[in-house]
Amino acid sequence: MNKETDEKLAEYAASGNRQALELLAKRYRDYFYNIALKMYFYPEDAQDITQEALIKLITNLSGFENRSSFKTWAYKICVNHIINFRKSKAEKLHASSFSEYWKKINSTEDFDFPDTSGMCADTHTILDEIKTSCMTGMLLCLSREQRMVYILGGIFGLSDSMCSEILDITRDNFRQKLSRARKSIRNFMTEKCGLVKPGNPCHCGDKAKSLIESGYINPGNLRFCRDYTLSIEKISEKKLDDFDDFYEEKCRKLFLTHPYQQPPGFIDDIKNIIESDRFRSIFNIN
Repeated sequence: MNKETDEKLAEYAASGNRQALELLAKRYRDYFYNIALKMYFYPEDAQDITQEALIKLITNLSGFENRSSFKTWAYKICVNHIINFRKSKAEKLHASSFSEYWKKINSTEDFDFPDTSGMCADTHTILDEIKTSCMTGMLLCLSREQRMVYILGGIFGLSDSMCSEILDITRDNFRQKLSRARKSIRNFMTEKCGLVKPGNPCHCGDKAKSLIESGYINPGNLRFCRDYTLSIEKISEKKLDDFDDFYEEKCRKLFLTHPYQQPPGFIDDIKNIIESDRFRSIFNIN
């Protein structure tokens, strides 16, 4: 059954086939999780969203009518759930505009990079954690819609036709929204981020000591850069179109280096859900 198409698995699953349900959950859990993590920053929120979105997916399989690909239909369920998620911890705590975000970054003191010999993570991993954390924080400066548009089209490289169907907007409208989101990210990074221009004022290594001492970065419990084998670049689809300029493409390539993660222990949770009496009653599973 591993070789079956999503559409065929959905047909089997809608008839109550437990193996098909588990395979669909496995195929979509990581993508759902990584979209949610980019959208809301904290793994605990991303895990809740992923579980809820997958439950919506597998309990609405009878509504799939093959009018689009199953992938598009599944992403639409996920994206709608993520966009309509309650106000997240990140949205309560993090800056909601680029100017506010820069004030927070700029108020973090610069020091020489700390000695990592007694830490649970090496220098390279800590720098990657700071970079990924900071850039994910940048996304929170966008509105929810802009954030999702940039995550789907700007980072994961989904086509404008697919994204417009997922978001229920026209292709032209999607491209306009993506262009505005790209511009906001590009302008901030080209003015402030040392990863884009070495002469810019902010450098990950200079902030490391302050971020570790404040607890924002915990080398013993990394939020983004632990237990992963893939980068987003490995699973990202082709670019939507040519970028406006060199720096815009450079900004996107930095996002592509971010970890592509698996939600911890998630399949066990899905199995528990599928085996529950309530779920069995929905699908008439004996």
